[in-house]
Amino acid sequence: MPEFETVIGLEVHSQLLTQSKMFCSCKSDYQNSSPNTRTCPVCMGMPGVLPVINRKAIELVIKTGLALNCSISERTKFDRKNYPYPDLMKGYQISQYDMPIAKNGELEVLTNENKTKTIRVERIHLEEDVAKLLHRNDPNGSKYSLLDINRAGIALMEIVTHPDMNSAEEADQYLNSLHAIVRSIGASTANMEDGSFRCDANISTRIKGESNLGKKVEIKNINSFRSVFRAIKYEEIRQQKLLTKGEKITQETRGWSDERGTTISQRTKEYASDYRYFPEPDLPPVIISQQWIKEIKSEIPELPLEKKERFINTYKLPEYDANILVNNISSSNFFESTIKQFGNITEKTSKSIANWINVEGGRLLNEKNIDVEKSRLTPASLVKLITMLERNELNSNTAKTIFDSIYTSGGDPAEIAQEMGLIQITDSETIESAIDVVLNNNPEAITDYLQGKESVIQFLMGQVMKETKGKANPKMAIPSIKEKLEKFK
Repeated sequence: MPEFETVIGLEVHSQLLTQSKMFCSCKSDYQNSSPNTRTCPVCMGMPGVLPVINRKAIELVIKTGLALNCSISERTKFDRKNYPYPDLMKGYQISQYDMPIAKNGELEVLTNENKTKTIRVERIHLEEDVAKLLHRNDPNGSKYSLLDINRAGIALMEIVTHPDMNSAEEADQYLNSLHAIVRSIGASTANMEDGSFRCDANISTRIKGESNLGKKVEIKNINSFRSVFRAIKYEEIRQQKLLTKGEKITQETRGWSDERGTTISQRTKEYASDYRYFPEPDLPPVIISQQWIKEIKSEIPELPLEKKERFINTYKLPEYDANILVNNISSSNFFESTIKQFGNITEKTSKSIANWINVEGGRLLNEKNIDVEKSRLTPASLVKLITMLERNELNSNTAKTIFDSIYTSGGDPAEIAQEMGLIQITDSETIESAIDVVLNNNPEAITDYLQGKESVIQFLMGQVMKETKGKANPKMAIPSIKEKLEKFK
């Protein structure tokens, strides 16, 4: 059986943070607006109207290109991309074909072998987003669709890679790194759940060692990182099964169904010639001067890779923890704000802060879809919680309970601990009394210990925690348990 190699290229569409649409003065805040209230003759495609280029959108693409080490074109232009879809009222989309704003960039990712790999960025170009189709069923069972034009004309940046990735893991690394960059430079909110950061994955399969690419399958508009990962994994297996059976892969566009966990054939893949590109006659070419590029470059903040190195060198964070933090601008900002609340920061404390944000904050993000910046947790409350834990006023389990409460509802950790009765018992007499009760109730455990079973200590510690309702200090209780057991010898 031949060994196959998966080849992946990604096309990311990211809505830009502009106040108005790409070619008209309509406001871009369509997400919170009633349907068809952010429209005008330009974005509705009325005859005789003239588009006007949004300068801010050009600047944000240049900024993204610089952040991805692209070369910036001195001259760029817009083109008409023709296709007859119902969400495109004009019958064409204003996009860019042969003269993109930025090209020949790169972004480093980690491979499955934990090695650094460079993913080449082929191009970054500007276009307008399309309207939104809403599919409905009426009470009689008939199906119909509604058209919301609010999204039509929103400034959209497309970032296209070369087919340099060979696994779903590499694609996931690339997407997370790119997501962190566009957010950190303020180019986009990049909220996948809102559709402002969408991904198309181009996947082909070839026998390992071959240089020619196989037939390409494009999976369109996948709306979450998890879905991108699952879609690539599924398509990888589907293509390999076809080739193993001696069947051919059709070059086509497929959709992804989260419910089924499969890709679904939609249409035969179009080629560039099918779109009948030609220069947009209503828009002039854009000249990008070196002075303009220099001004935009000076506005680029610290990028995630630079921030990661600083976190490792300054705060002695492990690379793994630093990588998770910088891939989410909310998490990295919260981490630094919390660091500032401490006086003399130690390696242990910085690691603890990162763990609370990455592990417990990440868990609540998955469970409740609440990012740390939208939570009720504050840097001051996290500092207080960690301080109480370091002073043995709380144990790890009770601290997690308080963290969950603060994250969703806010409040003072000490007050919550008092109200919930979670302050850790550090009184030696109370702890020893609880140990005596546990030993009296578990004579067989004493026998096991005397026969050499050291694991009994952890069992007895668990019983002490039950006896004290989870409030005994383990650092005090475990030595005391050992001391009392030794007396039975």
